[in-house]
Amino acid sequence: MAPSLRVITLLTSRVLQTPIGNLCQSFLLSYGVRVGIGILLRAFKLARRQSYSSILDLKQLVSEKDLIVREEACRIGLLFGGFTGSYHALRCLLRKLRNKETPVNSFLAGSIAGLSVLALDDSNRRRTLALYLLARVAQCAYNSAKSKNKFHLWGSYWRHGDSLLFALACAQVMYAFVMRPESLPKSYQEFIQKTGPVAAPVYKAVRDSCRGGPVDVASLSAYLSSRKKFNPVKLEEFPSIIPCSVIHPDTDSCLTHNANAASATFRKTFPLYFSLTFVPFVVLHLQKVYLSLMVSCFNFAFLCFHF
Repeated sequence: MAPSLRVITLLTSRVLQTPIGNLCQSFLLSYGVRVGIGILLRAFKLARRQSYSSILDLKQLVSEKDLIVREEACRIGLLFGGFTGSYHALRCLLRKLRNKETPVNSFLAGSIAGLSVLALDDSNRRRTLALYLLARVAQCAYNSAKSKNKFHLWGSYWRHGDSLLFALACAQVMYAFVMRPESLPKSYQEFIQKTGPVAAPVYKAVRDSCRGGPVDVASLSAYLSSRKKFNPVKLEEFPSIIPCSVIHPDTDSCLTHNANAASATFRKTFPLYFSLTFVPFVVLHLQKVYLSLMVSCFNFAFLCFHF
């Protein structure tokens, strides 16, 4: 059989049924996760306004004006669905053409399927996703080498070593945010600044002071004068350290400031991270959740019938 006819026969055979099914399943799951996160965040926003009755109003909860996730959900669905479907299709095709299954098939299929990232129209998001996946590739390679006793980092077997590594990573990120903000994406800077307890002029003053440069006294004074509970403090152009009265002018106690900051940050970030955790769990385990609810309802009905 000619090579071209062989390829056509493969494309029209049942070999691609599984990849097409994977594509549709991944698209629907990804689309459902994105839409679910948007709806839940919208519900949190309405609840924060103490408009609890509007949560039950579909016009306010899922209106096109306030919940603009349709295009983004489609793009995310095409990203993951396209990658899953094309990867399995190319792998099956290479296996049939080469009459063998090797890691080369998976590598080639994954490389070509990676072009599905073009479903995202924002180049910054594509770059962010690529860097995230690169870090995951390095993590997988390290875990594989460690499981085979070929290589591991010093201290990797310590108890709670992962917590120590996370703390060091957070310290590096915060150092970059305060001292080298240009090294972080602008959206990430804005997220930290918005959820953090310290104002931007204070961060700039800390950065200038640590570098030995002059502090912008005018902008710092303008910020402090806008605070309601600010007590006048003498500002220097070359201070040895930024005092606590400047970092948290609304309270005199550092302990109270830290407690208020932890509480405020929790209230700001809880809706986001709860949505990112809860919605994917429900969507990806929808069948198990449905079965457990059915069993619970059956048990409840059984108890009510007998007692």
